[in-house]
This record gives sequence, C-alpha cells and structure tokens, in this order.
Amino acid sequence: MNSSSDDSVLTIDGCAVKVVDADRVAAVRERMPSAEDVADTADVFGLLSDPNRLRLLLALLDGELCVCDLAAVTGQSESAVSHALRLLRAHRIVAARRSGRMAYYRLEDPHVRMLLDLALVHTEHTAAIHPERDGRR
Repeated sequence: MNSSSDDSVLTIDGCAVKVVDADRVAAVRERMPSAEDVADTADVFGLLSDPNRLRLLLALLDGELCVCDLAAVTGQSESAVSHALRLLRAHRIVAARRSGRMAYYRLEDPHVRMLLDLALVHTEHTAAIHPERDGRR
C-alpha cells in the first residue's frame, strides 16, 4: 500500500468528534458485560481458535466419546487429546463421565453446541478472506 492509500483509510475510519450519538454510547456502555466476563469470553474464543481443539469439539457434536476414540477421529495422539480436554474441561466447555477406568467426554451444555453450530453455518455461508494465510502484507 502506498502512503496516500494509508492516509485515506485513516480518514475514513477516523471521527472528527469524540461522540456522535451520546445516547447510544451510554446505552451500549450500560449493557456492556464486566471486564471479567469479557476476559472469560475471550478465553473461550481463544480455546476455540486452535484447530486441534476445535476438531475435538466438532467430533463431540454427535455425542460423547472416549479419549482413544477422539484421538482416532481427529488424528491426534492420545496425549495431545488428553491435554486439550483438560483445558476445555477447566473452562467448562466439555464435561466428563467416568465408567470404570474410561472417561467419556461430551460438550458441557447446549450453549457450546449452539456456538459451534453458528460458527459452522457462518463459515459455510461466507467466503472468508485470509490475508494472514496469504503471506502478503
């Protein structure tokens, strides 16, 4: 990009005043979650941003599976699956049920399923542009 293009982007994205719609700004600030809730939500999205963890969660959309079956489905080692499941469980994204020496994992609740379903629908219905994958800057 040349300098004049950069300047036009800044001009387009910038505001000449501090607040245009004070009532709307106040309303949005009022409904904004606490800083802690925003940080917790960002943590969830961070966990979902890893392709290997996401594969595990997508595998659990059909119901509970044990570590060895999750490893087989996702092509990951059992050790990697166990580590990922510990993180997901600590953040209440998955839950476990013990049966003897086996642990079966499932999505924690319908909210997790809804989040995954919506993300998949979004991906299927949009043509994503990935400048970070193109290697161009």
